[in-house]
Amino acid sequence: MLTDVATVLAGLIGVGIIFIGARALWAPQAAVGFGIPGTPTEDRTFQAWLAVKAVRDIASGLFIFVLLAGGSSRLLGWFMLAATVIPVGDALIVLRSNGPKAAAYGIHGATAAVMLVISVLLLIG
Repeated sequence: MLTDVATVLAGLIGVGIIFIGARALWAPQAAVGFGIPGTPTEDRTFQAWLAVKAVRDIASGLFIFVLLAGGSSRLLGWFMLAATVIPVGDALIVLRSNGPKAAAYGIHGATAAVMLVISVLLLIG
């Protein structure tokens, strides 16, 4: 039961990060909401860097679906645990950039916490 819940939550994380990546490609100004102040979304160079991140976000979401298709909850759990580093790193970047603590903890920290819980549920299930 808990493994099923964790699997669904992992799928939702996959959908969410694919959506975030796609949104960054088609609407770069959306990046402002993730906490880095002074984000120059009109700058073509910044947009290029943001596109690189967007492609990686989309790929991360697709990795989750590849692992879901493979049917190994333990492997998915280990992947989710390793991927928890991403939102933790994002939170640290926001804090280091003097971004809003609400974004660092509320968006990135909460995502890391959810991913950690999902990982534990998948690994013990």
